[in-house]
Amino acid sequence: MNKKQQQNTGKLKIIPLGGLEQIGMNITAFEYEDSIIVVDCGLAFPEDDMLGIDLVIPDVTYLKDNIDKVKGFVISYLKENEEKVKGFFITHGHEDHIGAIPYVMKELNVPIYATKLTNGLIENKLKEHGLLTKVKRKVVKYGQHINLGNFRVEFIRTNHSIQ
Repeated sequence: MNKKQQQNTGKLKIIPLGGLEQIGMNITAFEYEDSIIVVDCGLAFPEDDMLGIDLVIPDVTYLKDNIDKVKGFVISYLKENEEKVKGFFITHGHEDHIGAIPYVMKELNVPIYATKLTNGLIENKLKEHGLLTKVKRKVVKYGQHINLGNFRVEFIRTNHSIQ
C-alpha cells in the first residue's frame, strides 16, 4: 500500500442521535478516526400521549460516553469529548435544529458554528439558560470552509423559510 492508501483506511460513522422517522429533534454525529462533528441539535415537541412532557431532547449519551478504553482505563468524558467532539454545525434556526442546544451544552460544551441569523437565535436560547458567556459560538459565511480534526465543512446557501 502506498502512503495515500494508508491514510484513508479509517471508516466514517454516521450516528443519528435523533430526527429519524419523526419530525423534530434533528441531530447527527459524524465520526472519523479520532474526530466527531455534530450537525444540528434540535428538539421535538411531545406527542398527544406524552402527558407531562414539555420538550423531547436528543439522547447524547454516545457523545458523553465515547471514552478511550483501549489502554485499560477510562478517561473522564469531558476530557475525551474536548479532544474528540470538535464542534456542532447548525444548518438553520428552526426549533427542531437548535432547540436542544442549551440542554446539550450543559453536558457537552463544544464550539457551535452557524450563520449570523442562526447564531442570533442560538444566543437568545443560551442567554435564557445562563450560558451565553460559557458556550463558544463562531459565525460563518456561505462558502466558508471550517477545518476541524479530520473534517472539512463548507457552509452552503439553502432555500428554506429561515437560515
